[in-house]
Amino acid sequence: MLKISIDATPIRDKPSGIGLYVYELIKELWEMQSEGNFGLQITYQPSVRNWVKNNRDIPERLKAFPEIDRLSLPVTLSHLLTSFPNLAIDYLSRYFDDADIIHGTDHVVFPCKGSLKVMTIHDLTFIKYPQFVNNIVKTYTARIKDCLRWTDLVIANSESTKRDIIQYLGVKEKLIRVTPLASRYSNYSPPAEDTIPENIYDWSQPYILFVSTIEPRKNISALIQAFNYLKSRYKIPHNLVLIGQKGWLYESIFQAINQSPSAECIYHLNYLSDDAVAWFYRRADVFVYPSFYEGFGLPVLEAMTLGCPVITADTSSLPEVAGDGALLINPTDNLQLASAILQVISDSAYRESLITKGYIQARKFSWQKTARLTLAAYQSLL
Repeated sequence: MLKISIDATPIRDKPSGIGLYVYELIKELWEMQSEGNFGLQITYQPSVRNWVKNNRDIPERLKAFPEIDRLSLPVTLSHLLTSFPNLAIDYLSRYFDDADIIHGTDHVVFPCKGSLKVMTIHDLTFIKYPQFVNNIVKTYTARIKDCLRWTDLVIANSESTKRDIIQYLGVKEKLIRVTPLASRYSNYSPPAEDTIPENIYDWSQPYILFVSTIEPRKNISALIQAFNYLKSRYKIPHNLVLIGQKGWLYESIFQAINQSPSAECIYHLNYLSDDAVAWFYRRADVFVYPSFYEGFGLPVLEAMTLGCPVITADTSSLPEVAGDGALLINPTDNLQLASAILQVISDSAYRESLITKGYIQARKFSWQKTARLTLAAYQSLL
C-alpha cells in the first residue's frame, strides 16, 4: 500500500487560504484511503511561539484525525535545516523513513532519502511583486530554490501559477501538476435567518464588499479611491465593507481610509466566523476583488458560490477562477473599476445575470476534485 505523508502545519484554528486548502485536502484524502489503496500520514510542527511555551497542542480541526505525527522542532527551525540537507535527513528520518511520498503543502518539502517529494507552490508574489511582501516572505525564493533540488513534482493551484513557476524558477512543465481549489462554502448550509449577527453591521444599509487579508497586493487602495469617486460623483447610498485580518505593509491602506471624504462609510471588520462572512457575501450588492496578483483567488469563488455578483481583476489566475461568472477589470484603471461597480449596483438585470453565471462557474470546483487530482499527481510519480 502506498504511504503518503502530508504536512498539516499551515492549518490554524482560524485558517485562511493556505490553511483552508491543506485542511480540506487532508479531509478529502482521508476519506479516500480505502478506495484509493493508500495510507495517509499527517505531520504537524509547532510555531516558534508555541515551541518556546512548550505548547505542543494541535489545532482543533486536526483533532478529528486519530493519528498526528508531531515533529519536535518548530516550523521555522526545520525550514532552516533545508539549507543543510544532510542534517535535515538525519533529523527527519525518524518521521519519514517509511513514507513513499512526502507532500510539503506550503512552499517547502523536506529532503528525505527513499521518499518521493512533492511541493505545493501557491504563488510567486515574492518574485514577481517583492514590493508587496515583507522580509520574511522575501526569503521564500531561496527556500524554494533549495527545495527544488530534491523535489520530484510541483503542485500549483492554477495554470497561471504553473506558467510563473516555469518562467521564474525554471521547472520543466512535465514536473508540474495543477490542482484547482474550491470554496469553503462548497457544501454549505446557511443558518436560519434569525441567527444573522445583528451586532456587527446595520443590515439595512447597502454595501460593497471586499474579503481577504489587508495587504497592498490586494489593491484595496484602488477600491477605496473608486468608492470615493462614486460617493462624490453619483452619491451612491452604499457603504464599503472590508473583511480581513491585517497582513503586512497595510499602513497606507488605513491611511487611505482615514483620509477618505466618506471615511464614516468605510468599515473594516477583522477575522469573522465562516457563517458571519457568508452573511456578508449573501447580502452584498457586489463583491469587488481588484487584486494585482493571485495564485488562485479563493474569495472570488466564495462569492460566486454564495450568489454574490463579482468584479475582479483580469490578471494572473483570476480569469481562470471567474470564467464568465464575473466582470473583469484592469486593476490599474481606477475609473474602469468605479464604472464596473456602478454598472452592477445600478442595473438589477445585469446583476442577476452575473449571479446566475457565477453559480454555474462555481459548480466546476470541489474539494473532492482537488483531492482526486492531487492523488493522481502522486500516482504519476510511481
